[in-house]
Amino acid sequence: MADVLNNSLVHYYQDFILLGFPGFHESRRLLFIPFFLAYLVILFSNSVIIHVVRTESSLHAPMYVLISLLSAVNICNTTTIIPQMLLGFLLHHIHISLVGCLIQMFFIYAQVLMDYSILLMMALDRYIAICKPLQYSNIMTRNNMILLTMASLARSILIITPIIYLASRVQFCKSNVIPHFACEHMPLMSLSCGDISKNKHIGLTLRVLSLLFDISFLSISYTCIMRAAFTISGATRQKDPPHCGNTLDTHNLISVTYLLVPALINPLIYGLRTKEIRHRIIKLFHFL
Repeated sequence: MADVLNNSLVHYYQDFILLGFPGFHESRRLLFIPFFLAYLVILFSNSVIIHVVRTESSLHAPMYVLISLLSAVNICNTTTIIPQMLLGFLLHHIHISLVGCLIQMFFIYAQVLMDYSILLMMALDRYIAICKPLQYSNIMTRNNMILLTMASLARSILIITPIIYLASRVQFCKSNVIPHFACEHMPLMSLSCGDISKNKHIGLTLRVLSLLFDISFLSISYTCIMRAAFTISGATRQKDPPHCGNTLDTHNLISVTYLLVPALINPLIYGLRTKEIRHRIIKLFHFL
């Protein structure tokens, strides 16, 4: 009887507050400026890559299409988090429902996995181009690219859905303040009032298996590429984050940097450093 009475007095939260960067409470509006500018750069640079690849028929080869797809994922991933975070800088606290939190969590992790999958497809493209050049046009067809993309999307959904489902069944009674700028799994789970060992074990297992697959595939692909490159080379030679005092702020700044930096530098690495795309971008702005 006492247990039933105690359970009836427990308040289970369905709405949460994203704490963000509490150590910057007084200067939170100043944080709005660099993050807003970074977001604009991400939108602009990645959109230019997508536009150039889409409008230039000579850039419809698999590698360029994958670069534009990577840019699209960069835009989607940052848009899932940054606008809400910017709103939090202006209003201090940002409220989010449990459903909204789980939806945001799903898209964050699904898009991160899509990011990895695209890098795997790019590695596969380079492997076939270098190690099996005569079969490249027969393997990297439009239909196969679509199938690979759909498989990558399915992989992301299959990995993330069990984690989100288990998180939706957890009851939260410790607090409604999420010590983070976005709804990530462990910050939310830290507010639970029950046993979440199953959530931790399944989440960790799925992430480890996914990571092992990605690392193994990349290692094998680039080992073959390097071997082929050295073989060709041999034949050629024969022929002739700022720190702050608050530990939570430091952790959150590292996390948001981890999110923003790839979206900022991917257009430079995969766009401007790719000769064909760089020439088309220069041509585009020349005519503007």
